[in-house]
Amino acid sequence: MRWLTPSLMVLLLLTATASTLAGTVWLSPHQAFASAFSGKADLAGLIVTEIRLPRVMLAIAIGASLGLSGAVLQGLLRNPLAEPGLLGISSGASLGAVVAIYFGFVAALPLAAPVFALVGAFVAAGIVLLLARTGGTLALILAGVAISGVSTALVMLALNLAPNPYAAYEIMTWLMGSLSDRSWDHLALALPFIVPGLALLLSTGRALDTLALGDVQAESLGVPVARTRLLALVGTALSVGTATATAGAIGFVGLMAPHVVRPLVGYQPGRALVPAMLAGALLVTLADIATRTVVLAGAPLNIGVFTSLIGTPFFLWLVMHVRSRTA
Repeated sequence: MRWLTPSLMVLLLLTATASTLAGTVWLSPHQAFASAFSGKADLAGLIVTEIRLPRVMLAIAIGASLGLSGAVLQGLLRNPLAEPGLLGISSGASLGAVVAIYFGFVAALPLAAPVFALVGAFVAAGIVLLLARTGGTLALILAGVAISGVSTALVMLALNLAPNPYAAYEIMTWLMGSLSDRSWDHLALALPFIVPGLALLLSTGRALDTLALGDVQAESLGVPVARTRLLALVGTALSVGTATATAGAIGFVGLMAPHVVRPLVGYQPGRALVPAMLAGALLVTLADIATRTVVLAGAPLNIGVFTSLIGTPFFLWLVMHVRSRTA
């Protein structure tokens, strides 16, 4: 539908604007924009420019990465339950961050956790690519599940052997996902990887439409299946790996966003990419607003916890829906 992408862009702009106003200190639109562009170092200006703007931009970039990668993987694997964590890249990134926290690198370098997480994401993607290089879609899924299982086991081992309660707390906080205390430095670290990753994922759109017929049929029509699989894997490693490296584990967005928009684009994998990217950005931005405004048992929710609370019922509904369609 022609109006879908413009509508999502308008909604995202409105949500991003609301995100700059919401928080412990609520700001009026006039107060926020006047302070941001006045050049004065007042409290409202500092809150907007140094705290909320980088947080909003990160939420948009991370959500776009999760939504787009989910749409690409569901089209590539022809599996409606596929999402970025299926390839083990998110787990690899989490393991990298846990290594940085466990061995105390974070104390010496504040950006050590995202840097190590980024390395972990690329290592996981490389191993998956090596394991599945001679196989097809099933080999890619099995390799991703294996890497995800190994990474999760090592993370649990690090928690079990944490040298002190503070390290265990930092690891758990990272695994729950958060955009708190993110700055322009985190954004500068993330965008050089996320933007090329998104470009690679978007380049697979035409091939995904043909892959819906099957690998053999797509090959006979001239679609380079192996190249498309490589682009999807590298693009996911760049974008989702960096997203996880920056904000920790944020689940279910890559699963939900494509399904929200797919009925509106005629269930064509290629046409769902841009709307899914915008829907993912919208979901993460809304979730970030909720983490600053919803308080349970006297404590705010982490963004990964919030998306899981919403995504788990959605996943169960999706499983039942898929089962009813195949029965």
